[in-house]
Amino acid sequence: MFTGIITDVGTLAAVETRGAVRRLVIDSRYDAQTIEIGASIACNGVCLTVVECAPKPAGGSHIAFDAAPETLAVTTVAGWAAGERLNLERALKIGDELGGHIVAGHVDGLAELIAREEIGETTRLTFRAPAALARFIAPKGSVALDGTSLTVNTVAGNDFSVLLIPHTLAVTTWGGRKAGDPVNLEVDLMARYVARLQEARPE
Repeated sequence: MFTGIITDVGTLAAVETRGAVRRLVIDSRYDAQTIEIGASIACNGVCLTVVECAPKPAGGSHIAFDAAPETLAVTTVAGWAAGERLNLERALKIGDELGGHIVAGHVDGLAELIAREEIGETTRLTFRAPAALARFIAPKGSVALDGTSLTVNTVAGNDFSVLLIPHTLAVTTWGGRKAGDPVNLEVDLMARYVARLQEARPE
């Protein structure tokens, strides 16, 4: 489990195709001594398992992950290339501060950034969600976009917007995002379960 609070922006150093699997090596500021093989790290909102980890000479770590076919099919991972900057978050520990919302790291689908607007000191980003996921998105509700916990500002059909403060733009990859970019979307777990309970309610 994660909170959607980004703790590092890593750089994809290498990508290697191994049959149906892609090996991803990410350079991070995380201390290699604190990362165990088998640990979970959210990379742009995608929960991936550490398969190798080595310290960098100047500090930080090289962390390797294997992305399976299902992950490649439903997330942006298949389009990542060396040099890609990625939002990173380590798994939540019992007792950690829950600063965002509960995020599973299981991407539901892709949303498209369709507009970016500067409003004073904030930035409004408008996204278009797949119709099957749009019903889980509500004003003042939570979404995870590329692993970042964000509060929904407005909803109109399949489109929704969020407002980003300068700090969020500075410590994540959102500063460089532009209209047309696909992003990983995970809807709120509570919204998903409430909808399922309503569907299962007897007539």
